[in-house]
Amino acid sequence: MIRGTNPLTGMDYPDPDVIRVDDTYYMISTTMHFFPGAEILRSYDLIRWEHCAYVFDSLEHTPGETLEGEENVYGHGMWAASLRYHGGRFYVVFIAHEWDRTFLFTAEKIEGPWEKHYIEGIYHDPSVLFDDDGKVYIVYGNRNIRMTELRKDLSGPEDGGFDRIIVRDAPGDFLGYEGSHIYKINGKYVLFLIHSRPWKWFRTQACFISDRLDGVWAGGDVLESDLDNLGSGVAQGGIVDTPGGKWFSILFQDHGAAGRIPVLVPVSWNRFGYPVFGPIDKEIGNGSTRPDYQYKPLAESDDFSTAETGTLLKSCWQFNHEPRMECLETGGGCYRIKTDKISRTMEYARNTITQRTVIPRCAAEVTLDASAIREGDVAGICILTGTYGLIGLTYDNGTYYLVMKARNTGKGEEKEYARIPAGSPVIRLRAEAELETPKDEVRFLWDHDGKWEQLGPVHKIRFTLDHFCGCRFGLFHYATMETRGQASFSAFEYFGPESFNA
Repeated sequence: MIRGTNPLTGMDYPDPDVIRVDDTYYMISTTMHFFPGAEILRSYDLIRWEHCAYVFDSLEHTPGETLEGEENVYGHGMWAASLRYHGGRFYVVFIAHEWDRTFLFTAEKIEGPWEKHYIEGIYHDPSVLFDDDGKVYIVYGNRNIRMTELRKDLSGPEDGGFDRIIVRDAPGDFLGYEGSHIYKINGKYVLFLIHSRPWKWFRTQACFISDRLDGVWAGGDVLESDLDNLGSGVAQGGIVDTPGGKWFSILFQDHGAAGRIPVLVPVSWNRFGYPVFGPIDKEIGNGSTRPDYQYKPLAESDDFSTAETGTLLKSCWQFNHEPRMECLETGGGCYRIKTDKISRTMEYARNTITQRTVIPRCAAEVTLDASAIREGDVAGICILTGTYGLIGLTYDNGTYYLVMKARNTGKGEEKEYARIPAGSPVIRLRAEAELETPKDEVRFLWDHDGKWEQLGPVHKIRFTLDHFCGCRFGLFHYATMETRGQASFSAFEYFGPESFNA
């Protein structure tokens, strides 16, 4: 028996959809403005997960995706994808906020290569169903949930095909039904949705079932659980069966600034064919199809000496937006960023690389060589979120200064909280995150003669809708006055809860 702990990854993997192909489970989640995007994880026991693939390196190469000027796609990009396997082929379907069409990616192998196509129309929080008769349907919407028959190649709605609202929600200011996940199980159509209590913000999981697509869809909320007493609820996600016939659901729960984290929930079926969720246990157990398998970590240290085969960086890294490849280098023990634009704040810096934080606490360190930065440049390590904070070096009138900056509201300005002269352009920096809701605090430190000293105040971070992602560690470099400066990062170390010394 393999045992683990809820929540599963301790990291921000929201809106999960999960499938099993033979003995292997795959989970996709929202990656928003990060590139490469649409990350797929792999597991053999539903508890331990590792990186498997990214579906795309770039999406549409827009000015927002490439951070032209102050154009950006924070809080946009891909989200709530549907992952399916049918007829020997993998399918990923999602929308992106800024586009009036739906993206369809297909591949023969989960690792890719993935081919990009489009589905005519916008399908909010889509879920794809390949029915037994060969027809294909997409279920989608908010509050009013609609099912539309697609052409067999999924290019758009089938002319004269099935198209109707199958579930309606009452009007109100609360979260209406969305986050569709549709299945056909034991001859019945089963639809899962996320919901909220009308009188308070609290996520719930809902389920509706019908014997026929054009029949009555009966159901309602089936799970209201407050794991760890966070007051946020556990909901939205898919279900999957094990080779032995057991059923589980992977949902998510809000964890403050850390983001939305997957939770494994056992599922059983009553005599009427309705699913019964739970109970949700802190300690969870499940059988493994490969009990001796060694998983790679989802976040890890990096000496930047060699990347994984055929990749620029290790799979744990994602760029903040689509990268400008000619302005970065990696290998030989360093990750180097060269500026090619003027940026008002760290948010607009190209080629920032990020890794997810993990609850309840974590830290990251890096050595920065800023000897080649230009006047007004800032380079260093940050906690990236809508209320971000950073520590780094800047070059001002011939002198290097160590600075700590932060932003306190999602739309506010970056503010400098501390500045001291730096004796050298080469310095070791550290960021620490305490992510026990509602604490959500970060500290920034520098190595002063072998001892860590804090610079600036403890900074409060929050989950804000302008980014709509959990906070991450990031390595950045931006120019405020002139371009073509260069910053080099080396010896990156990641400290998870088991090794973090607060």
